[in-house]
Parts: sequence; structure tokens; C-alpha cells
Amino acid sequence: MTAITDFASLLAAARSQSAAQRLLFAFCQRRLHDDHNAQEAERFAAGEGGILQPILCVDKTPSQLGDFSALAADADALDARWQLVFVAAVDDGGSEAADGPIKRMVQAIQTGGDVARYLAFNRDGQLLRFL
Repeated sequence: MTAITDFASLLAAARSQSAAQRLLFAFCQRRLHDDHNAQEAERFAAGEGGILQPILCVDKTPSQLGDFSALAADADALDARWQLVFVAAVDDGGSEAADGPIKRMVQAIQTGGDVARYLAFNRDGQLLRFL
């Protein structure tokens, strides 16, 4: 089993699987919920709290990907508001087969579900840990 410590090791792990893989990406921004109070706004301004809102989703095969900076540049060209990206891998059944897993990932993010099962990277490509 390959330890995933960065984006390059994620790609290496995906490429080494016996079944072809498709990587699912949910690019998210941090924002305040609509009915926030003043205290929540202060915490948010200090870099704490808020909610994650998926703003861009895409699926790619490992062969369609280069390094993290190229992925980030592609995402920025579509919507530069993202602050972190969640990643999941599924056996490659094509983009249509990825729709269900992407929807489940987005739902988990939006509802505050278990996101610890996904990998997450910040804009600098650093692997994040959720407990």
C-alpha cells in the first residue's frame, strides 16, 4: 500500500491500482451561512468557523493529470474562489459512472458529513487532515 503524503503520491497510488481509477474533485470555498450572527462573523474574519460550499466538481483519470499546480490553474480558470479541494478515487467506469459518487461527496460536504474519508488539499497543494 502506498502512503499518500502529497498530490504526487496520490497520483502514483491511483496509477498503481490493478483497476483503472477515476479521481473525483470537489473544489470548495469557505463562507458564512446565511443566518450567521455577529460572533460567527467575527470568528470567520479571524479564519475560524464558517461552512464549506462546493463550487466546482470534476472527474479525471490519473493520465489526464499532471502536478497539483496544473490542476489548480485549470480550476482557477473556471472559478478562482476555491480554497480547498476534496478528492476521492473510484474504479473508472467513465464520467457517467462518477456522477453518483461525486454527488455523494458533495452532499457529505454540504451537510457536514464524514469528510475524513476523502483526501483534501489546500490551494498550495498541502494535504489537509480532518479528524
